[in-house]
Amino acid sequence: MAISLRSVLFVPTANPKALARAPGLNADAVILDLEDAVSASEKDEARASALRALRLERWKAPLRAVRINALNTGWAEADLLAFAPAEVDVLVIPKVENAAMLQNARAIMARAALVPGRPLPALWAMVETPRGVLNLKDIAASAARTGLTTLIAGTNDLAKGLGCDGLKNDREALISHLSAIVLAARGYGLMALDGVYNAFGNEKGFAREARQGKQFGYNGKTLIHPSQIEPANVIFGPSEAVIKRAKAIIRAFKLKNNAGKGVISLDGEMVERLHLHDAQALLDSLPVLSAKPSSPASSRKGKKPS
Repeated sequence: MAISLRSVLFVPTANPKALARAPGLNADAVILDLEDAVSASEKDEARASALRALRLERWKAPLRAVRINALNTGWAEADLLAFAPAEVDVLVIPKVENAAMLQNARAIMARAALVPGRPLPALWAMVETPRGVLNLKDIAASAARTGLTTLIAGTNDLAKGLGCDGLKNDREALISHLSAIVLAARGYGLMALDGVYNAFGNEKGFAREARQGKQFGYNGKTLIHPSQIEPANVIFGPSEAVIKRAKAIIRAFKLKNNAGKGVISLDGEMVERLHLHDAQALLDSLPVLSAKPSSPASSRKGKKPS
């Protein structure tokens, strides 16, 4: 069963107060950030702090992740060797531009002092450069051999790399690229996360951009502030009307007169068996949406994102 990724919060690992709050946050996933939020002089201490935080119990977030430093830096290999055997679900790889980068990361992880019986963390790829967008098919197609499960739109760096003002006018300049990321994810069975919204004090602006991301097909949104968690959970979660409709579809297909039919009529609309499959998947996901594991061990068991 795939876990929900409605709200995925970046936590600056070099900020002791933010790191201390992380286990109690009700996001679907928390990403301990070793990259952009950490200065060069703090990299080693931030890595040690993240490892200590991962050992804490009673994390509310079903998934715990670490964003390592970019693979072309001097810190990435140490990050991969430190976290591959750690009690962490996901490693987020920034600035992914091709499948070879993920394969290289996976090879380094395999050299770590691994814990017997513990699987390697899944990989999430941040698509935040023009070359990354151009190579989306190559990146997504590597999932089976690299452990990739999710693509993340890195909108700030992507806009910078394109030389455009991609964050204005409802991200008009980035729309084609944002859609391309979703297309690649869906084509290869991956999940897709929308980029962050920088003005965390602008609730209306965040809600508008989150709804846009949902319309594009994103599973959820990456966040920079805890205040964005609940709005993201609401916007990317199923509404009561959607849940009611799913239940109605399932009931309709169970009727004796509809047994074996590929298409039925429901409330004046044609409903196919593919809609039945989607309805059942939605209802099956509801217990996961409300699950709040009480320990790292319980949060990892059987809850890898697909």
